[in-house]
Amino acid sequence: MPVRAPDKHTLTELVGDTPLLQLRLFQEHRPGVEVYGKAEWFNPAGSVKDRAALAMLEAGESSGELTPDKTVIDSTSGNTGIAYALYGAAKGYRVLLVMPANASEERKLLVQAYGAQIVFSDSMEGSDGAIRLCRELIAAHPDRYFYPDQYNNPANALAHYNGTALEILAQTESRVTHFVAGLGTTGTFTGTARRLKEHNAKIVTVAVQPEDAFHGLEGLKHLPSSIVPAIWDASVADHVWGAPTERSYELARRLARNEGILVGHSCGAALWAVERLLEQLETGVVVTVLPDSGDRYLSTGLYRL
Repeated sequence: MPVRAPDKHTLTELVGDTPLLQLRLFQEHRPGVEVYGKAEWFNPAGSVKDRAALAMLEAGESSGELTPDKTVIDSTSGNTGIAYALYGAAKGYRVLLVMPANASEERKLLVQAYGAQIVFSDSMEGSDGAIRLCRELIAAHPDRYFYPDQYNNPANALAHYNGTALEILAQTESRVTHFVAGLGTTGTFTGTARRLKEHNAKIVTVAVQPEDAFHGLEGLKHLPSSIVPAIWDASVADHVWGAPTERSYELARRLARNEGILVGHSCGAALWAVERLLEQLETGVVVTVLPDSGDRYLSTGLYRL
């Protein structure tokens, strides 16, 4: 039988339509509940942030704000930066990223591999420090840059409203009863939850943040102690839970060892929220977003015992 290649010819066409994997991690204790994880590392740049990064670049092109003479600049903890770097290279744009100095080595190397430049911010100031430094650089040369501003750009959440949510509904045949996702820029949760609620107001949504300001969950923000993104919409969250770092790590490790699914820090936090949610359920279809693979965190403490 002849092999038929997929009708997709560019990287941008490969964004989205990620697999929905059934997770067996909690099945023994809750056999009546189906749990699924959206495997976002299947995107070209390896994370859920491909969706938002590409959407924001394309919105800039459509508005005329992003032109070939501009350098794309934004603050990032890593994954959005990797996506900017990849799609910037594919589209021919220069990319400058402001990143906390304690971002994982894998993330730094991936960004540089795609030709992007990095300016490091104080690791003690977290993502907020990167935001402030990024804005200082822009203020010094405002005509030099295109600033997507991922924390405040509506295109971020819209990428999930128009993509992730519809995929989940299609992949579960609209059977999804609960949705769980972490809070970083808040775009993934806000956009997806809003669309799911519009489809069925009974779908229960759980947003996950670190339990306190000092945590080891890369990519997530503790909103009470952070600059709150303008795209955050608390009205679409039925619950906002704070995940403990160590238990999140434990669940990520269990998923790798028991199911062969290697995931990152924020995935572990989502699994913690699923575990807590299942204490309240006997039946249901729970979907969570697994933002990235653990292979970009092997140099961190996540998989070190």
